[in-house]
Amino acid sequence: MTTVGRARPDSASRIGSTAEALSVARELAATFATGAAERDRDRRLPYAEIDRLSESGLLALTVPARFGGLDAAPSVLAEVISILAAADPSIAQIPHSHFVYLNLVRLSAGEALQERIFTDVLAGGRVANAQSERGGKTIADISTRLTPADGDAARFVLDGEKFYCTGSLFAHTLAVLAKLDAPAVDLAPGEYVAFIPADSPGVEIVDDWDAVGQRTTGSGTVRLSGVEVMAADLVARASATAAPTAYGAYAQLLHVAIDAGIARGALTEAVEFVRTKARPWFEAGVDRAVDDPLVVQRFGELEVDVATAEAMLVAAGRTVDEAVEASAGAPSRELVAEASIAVARAKAVADRVATPVASALFEVSGTRSAAAGTRLDRFWRDARTHTLHDPVRWKYQHIGRWLLRGEDPPLHGVI
Repeated sequence: MTTVGRARPDSASRIGSTAEALSVARELAATFATGAAERDRDRRLPYAEIDRLSESGLLALTVPARFGGLDAAPSVLAEVISILAAADPSIAQIPHSHFVYLNLVRLSAGEALQERIFTDVLAGGRVANAQSERGGKTIADISTRLTPADGDAARFVLDGEKFYCTGSLFAHTLAVLAKLDAPAVDLAPGEYVAFIPADSPGVEIVDDWDAVGQRTTGSGTVRLSGVEVMAADLVARASATAAPTAYGAYAQLLHVAIDAGIARGALTEAVEFVRTKARPWFEAGVDRAVDDPLVVQRFGELEVDVATAEAMLVAAGRTVDEAVEASAGAPSRELVAEASIAVARAKAVADRVATPVASALFEVSGTRSAAAGTRLDRFWRDARTHTLHDPVRWKYQHIGRWLLRGEDPPLHGVI
């Protein structure tokens, strides 16, 4: 199936406070949880749910105040994402790149592009990535190219193919990572992000995502053939990733939020299943599964694990808040390094918790929980798929090098 773009909602709410944002997130999460298993089973893309997310105003949380937004702190956004992930991890994953690229616009885009993107988002517009590619030697290899258009110094042409384009099927704007090989206009060679309408001529968005988990994220292929883009719609990626802006830590914080949310969602489902459907093991000598002392013990252990991941997320969020606030004035490499390390610690813990808790769900719930109709395996599949995003083993490397040798972690992170 191939599609492009989506109609914008008739109206989008304006959220005026952190408390309101969290309240709206909880209300939506409760709604999204209903039907999440069926959407996963049938691979039914959540178009209506994503429209509701736009209409709620949550997707405009980080729009700067000078453009009429709440300008929510990273820690607030992370809590919102975690709440949504506990209900439906695919829905929580979809706006990840939306918020990451809004941050790039905030940090590095010109005034006209900022006004265009932020005004659109306040009206319900959605941004999605077209960043990664298949076939390169590493994930950092980019073959998509920006070529100056004949006869117009301010116009370029985009050609290439992208994969893992999460949320692209729901997007109004695509953020396309491409390389410029030679100087053009006032642009130096390097990597640029082009912000283009998702329905631009020459754009093809293909629904070919077939992973075992996060099945409804719309993370398929984007093909670009002679797509026109103006110089004013290009943002140099290095301006955010090679400077102490906390850009990488910000993006990684949202990944941690998804993992922590998956763990909480899996544990919540396990509690409900054991309370309402599970039978006690006959040797326990009790009438209800909730009275089996070994089950009680295991749930206690799992709650400690999940609460630890959540606490690490909160701590990392506060550190990223500080780094982002400082970078708006005098950028601090030290603060950004501390934020990156705090997020790396949190990611290591969340990675160690999300998949095991989603697996332990079956251990504590018994054989009935493995029946296909329960769809409880979706949490494990989502956790397994999402935690592969970037290898957590490198987080330990960054932490160890920082601790032993005082080496700063990479500024860009993996986003």
